[in-house]
Amino acid sequence: MKCKKIKAPQSELKKICEELGMRGKMDLGPIIDVVNDILDDIRKNGDEAVFKYTKKFDKADINASNVRVTDQEIADAIASLDPNLVAILKKAAANIMAFHERQVETGFKMDVAKGAEIGMRVRPISVAGIYVPGGTAPLPSTVLMDVIPAKAAGVPRIVLCTPPRADGTIAPVILAAASIAGATEIYKVGGSQAVGAMAFGTESIPRVDKICGPGNIYVNTAKRLVFGQVDIDMFAGPSEILIIADDSAVPEFVAADFLSQAEHDVLASAILLTTSEKLADAVYEAVDRRSEKSLRKEILSKSLATYCAILVVDDMEAAIAFSEELAPEHLELCVNDPDSYIDRLKNAGAIFVGNYTPEPLGDYFAGPNHTLPTSGTARFFSPLNTGDFFKKTSVLRYNEESLRECYKDVAAFADAEGLECHASAIRVRFEE
Repeated sequence: MKCKKIKAPQSELKKICEELGMRGKMDLGPIIDVVNDILDDIRKNGDEAVFKYTKKFDKADINASNVRVTDQEIADAIASLDPNLVAILKKAAANIMAFHERQVETGFKMDVAKGAEIGMRVRPISVAGIYVPGGTAPLPSTVLMDVIPAKAAGVPRIVLCTPPRADGTIAPVILAAASIAGATEIYKVGGSQAVGAMAFGTESIPRVDKICGPGNIYVNTAKRLVFGQVDIDMFAGPSEILIIADDSAVPEFVAADFLSQAEHDVLASAILLTTSEKLADAVYEAVDRRSEKSLRKEILSKSLATYCAILVVDDMEAAIAFSEELAPEHLELCVNDPDSYIDRLKNAGAIFVGNYTPEPLGDYFAGPNHTLPTSGTARFFSPLNTGDFFKKTSVLRYNEESLRECYKDVAAFADAEGLECHASAIRVRFEE
């Protein structure tokens, strides 16, 4: 179960980076056609279409009487879990809330002339929609990371959709996490049908203002297609990690962190950039040994062979340049003096500093959000944050005296654009 080990001169790094940038890019035409049909059906037929697709894809008999999770189901779910796990979820939730509360914006006012002020009002959106995938395992961390920023922003209604199991139930740990995080309602709906339901609203599921959360290619395509009808968090792609390490790094630590992302799915990417051939050899051996023992070795065998690599580079300058070009989702700095490099690394979703800051710490517990930009979009996207659940409104207030001081300038500006009615709307207040 080998990954590539390459001695990569500076001249080859850009080509390698470009090849990795094609990861996950596929012809979406057939998927778009399928998802468009589902969305059109839901727009026209509401609940009937949602329940039809839930039966087709999730094999669950869901209807208007049982689509919403009840308080009793939540209470039973929490009671069924190991109390220690519930306590851990609460600790993680507290850390995440503390971090995201620091991001809250309050708006401002400023005086610009006698009797005139301008400002910005910052208010939470009214309804947030959170999507939590089902997949092969429940993901309570996704619940915490997507619901809590909305809660910290003061969103009054937080709607969570997640696929039901075949018996019509939701994994207890998902319900517990949703309750702890502050979701106000939970619906047993998954896939692109859940995105459609939240975007358009149905008889049972409310229309939301923004949809956040990861999902498969059908979910992400649905989010792209409803963008504009509602807001979305980001265009998510396969998970990735870039580890920059020198000879001070611990090979077993690096190998374990490498595999922690490679195990996500067959398109996941893990890359080690190091100046040390000795470290590269040791990590290569450890990755091979550890992957053979993994419960997810089938996935690892594909991701390691295709999108993972150990690259020996000439120097740290080359490593930094590669990282800035790739703009990774997760970036680990396992180097002797990380503070001498961190300020130069601008393009990354999250940076993990030092040998004792492994990426899974951020996935579950530390507090910063794990919903991060992927596929190079860290050049312009940010992690999910409290600000994603605010909307901003400009406020202008002038009186007669303050407008009189500037009206000729404003009217002249409008004249310069050839917009006579704009200019007239200013002059009418002061000229015959």
